[in-house]
Amino acid sequence: MAQYDYLIVGAGLYGAVMARQMKDAGKKVLVVEKRDHIAGNIYTEQTEGINVHKYGAHIFHTNNVGVWEYVNRFADFNRFTNSPIANYKGEIYSLPFNMYTFNKMWGVVTPDEALHKIEEQKKAAGITEPKNLEEQAISLVGTDIYEKLVKGYTEKQWGRPCTELPAFIIKRLPVRMTYDNNYFNALFQGIPIGGYTQMVENMLRGIEVQMGVDYLADKEALRALADTVVYTGPIDAYFDYSLGALEYRSVRFETEVLDIPNFQGNAAVNYTDAETPYTRIIEHKWFEFGTQPKTVISKEYSSEWKVGDEPYYPVNDEKNNALYESYKALADAEDGVIFGGRLGSYKYYDMDVVIAEALKEASKR
Repeated sequence: MAQYDYLIVGAGLYGAVMARQMKDAGKKVLVVEKRDHIAGNIYTEQTEGINVHKYGAHIFHTNNVGVWEYVNRFADFNRFTNSPIANYKGEIYSLPFNMYTFNKMWGVVTPDEALHKIEEQKKAAGITEPKNLEEQAISLVGTDIYEKLVKGYTEKQWGRPCTELPAFIIKRLPVRMTYDNNYFNALFQGIPIGGYTQMVENMLRGIEVQMGVDYLADKEALRALADTVVYTGPIDAYFDYSLGALEYRSVRFETEVLDIPNFQGNAAVNYTDAETPYTRIIEHKWFEFGTQPKTVISKEYSSEWKVGDEPYYPVNDEKNNALYESYKALADAEDGVIFGGRLGSYKYYDMDVVIAEALKEASKR
């Protein structure tokens, strides 16, 4: 007889939701986590009384009423609205692309004027069917905005020219013909008061969690502990990279405590020129409307990923997606193991989708 019904590998959002649901269903659950903390990449820790997002900014947003009700069982949320700005060589522009952006760039005032300007630049560039990210961006927002606000940032983020990137990447970016700089425009959005770590702690309350346990280093012994394993680590690592390594982009953070109350006046500022080495600066206190006498900032540097680095963004191009499908076939044949979450599914998930996927999987058990 196994000691546990479920062994959850990873105490991130997917693992925590699965653990909570299984525990509430009367199952015996053990969570093992490789890191020395819970909450995965949404982990926050306090510095100078400020909840610092250690692995990059996470803003919760959803249109899913069920998911919103679920997370509110474990945290109260503030009313934070994500309204980042772009800094191009000292020129400040509103994001996402909206009428404030178009007005600053071209002096246009009405949506018709903005659309006319975009269409004019699209025609001048000779684009009919966009074949790559550069052409897709120009067809969406015109050449001027592409050159100043898309090209440099995107090439830093992905480490390759926009002409070599697939068009679909830019399609996620909102473009609005209104004076609305709310990035997500979701029905519900905000930041958990007290930070994400506290929210995940509440999810895992009453559940056995062991930190500093590398499941893959002792897979056979750990697998024997439970009837079912929920694995949220990298799918290719599970199979010892037998078919080759899936590609990711990684991120490096330089975090500083500054002895001033306000560094940039906004939670997120994107640096869109090619010359600035970092992609953006996060000022963490503004996620929770901080009044602390000091501030904490993090500069983000995008980097090529190699095995051993922290994987952040899956490179979902044709080659990598085909490789993932091969790994998925192996995973589907793996008896008694559920693969889930961002790394287990090789997908860039928003937090609400991670929770919805975990709830859906848990409901089948």
